[in-house]
Amino acid sequence: MSYPAIENHGVIGDLSTVALVGTDGSIDFMCLPEFDSPSVFAALLDQRCGGRFQLAPVLEGAREKQLYLPDTSILLSRFLAEGGVAEVSDFMPIESASGGHRVVRRAKTVRGEVRFRMVCQPGFDYARATHTVERTTDGVRFVAGAMSLRLRASVPLRQEGGAAVAEFTLRADESAWFVLEQGPAGEDTPSAKPDYVAEAFKETAAFWRLWVGRSSYRGRWREMVSRSAITLKLLTSRERGSIVASPTFGLPERLGGERNWDYRYTWIRDASFTLYGLMRLGYTEEAGAFMRWVEARCEELEPDGALQIMYGIDGRHELGEQTLPHLEGYMGSAPVRVGNAAYGHLQLDIYGELMDAIYLYDKYGEPISYDLWRNIVRFIDWLCRHWRDPDESIWEVRGGRREFLYSRVLCWAAIDRAVRLAQKRSFPAPVVRWHDVRDEIHQDIFTHFWDPRRKAFAQSKGSTALDASALLMPLIRFVSPSDARWVSTLRAIERELVSDSLVYRYRLGDGSPTASPVTRERSACAPSGTWSACRVKATSIKRASTSRRCSATRITSASTASSSGSAASTSATSRRRSRTSR
Repeated sequence: MSYPAIENHGVIGDLSTVALVGTDGSIDFMCLPEFDSPSVFAALLDQRCGGRFQLAPVLEGAREKQLYLPDTSILLSRFLAEGGVAEVSDFMPIESASGGHRVVRRAKTVRGEVRFRMVCQPGFDYARATHTVERTTDGVRFVAGAMSLRLRASVPLRQEGGAAVAEFTLRADESAWFVLEQGPAGEDTPSAKPDYVAEAFKETAAFWRLWVGRSSYRGRWREMVSRSAITLKLLTSRERGSIVASPTFGLPERLGGERNWDYRYTWIRDASFTLYGLMRLGYTEEAGAFMRWVEARCEELEPDGALQIMYGIDGRHELGEQTLPHLEGYMGSAPVRVGNAAYGHLQLDIYGELMDAIYLYDKYGEPISYDLWRNIVRFIDWLCRHWRDPDESIWEVRGGRREFLYSRVLCWAAIDRAVRLAQKRSFPAPVVRWHDVRDEIHQDIFTHFWDPRRKAFAQSKGSTALDASALLMPLIRFVSPSDARWVSTLRAIERELVSDSLVYRYRLGDGSPTASPVTRERSACAPSGTWSACRVKATSIKRASTSRRCSATRITSASTASSSGSAASTSATSRRRSRTSR
């Protein structure tokens, strides 16, 4: 069987887990009951045995389209053909953790008379467990040990092996529904009510529209910003406040490659960036929930005061990595991995991203607690002792530790934000010592990471390679956007790493001390938004400077004319101020 393109999937979720729905109407990926639980559908990783929940019309030559109901996570998959037009709507109701997890699917004929086919065949425990199928009064139940799923339907179901199958025909404006839910046998659930699907649809739409309405963004890109915010919200655990980097595991960085990692965990770095984005949009409730999760992790610091780079969404520390050899991987990209051995990595940059998020939350959200501050002092003191250590840094290289520019700059940011916060809140802290270390780091970067030949900051000490992560330097206020050294670095990145608005992380074999195969696979494109922001900042400051000079010239000219008896009047002058992101 052929694999659908990964990008041809929409996402639905209930703030505990998500499901990926293909444009062909197949749920190809889903873990239950939480993001990092074993999968129940994983056809995206093995079409043969992974498991899927297919609901689609039988229409020859149908064109497939997907869209979301505006300002919601309700997904509509449309099928357009000469023989008719059909639609499948998918959503997961937002209910309390004790209320279970449900996927609601509704098939509808828009025009003509259309035949539909539904196949629900789960693959429990990463498709490692066998299951039985039991008939119920209104559907079927799939049972695999302690885990069970109930499928309710408005049309008759039949059993085919380990799958439930339905085939039915709908005329224009007719519909049929299916509800897949987790729950033990004999338990009465809300989905048994005759009007559950319609009510759940309304409540889910209302939840998301109310949430989107809290956004403070009113710019021209509102639809795109809201859609991005909804996606970030879907990655947030409503129960715990933690934020996963991605809801998937095992998908390849490149087809046929081996770097098929499990990202269903909370990276301190990624979650801090997400927190910053949500706070900028006015979602302080989500920021507060994440800060409570962070505070709990800070209570669990290592004996020496260090943080891990990532944790389980429930805060667990051990994330042991294993392979699933029975799954062939997306388009044969094996091995499929669950767990992530990188939890033991040393990535010093996480302290900078976390402290920046804490500083901004204290400023724009709520003042942080004294107990959190005591733990901040512990890990900042640890950082003051270890900022010179080589690490794996932001790209999580597995080819050996180095002294990376990005980690060094973020160490500076961590201590800088700690100093600012201590002074702002009058917290007890060794501020003088922190201040001295911060200045030492600053001097170290300009002395040992500046490449005078290229006139740019290098990726690591002793290297001549450029790295796109350097684009964050002016955004965290380490260097001025108009500083001559930064401007020349920006030009070098634009010249050597930018390709048609996309930015490479770094170029392979470009003066890097380590040129292992592992490193070669990591030069994928980085997000280009940071590059754009740097260009905007540099351009804004340049224009502001030009505007000030022009204004001064006009004022001087008018003043001279007035003093010589001229009747010239001075018109109002406008001054542009360069806006900072914070």
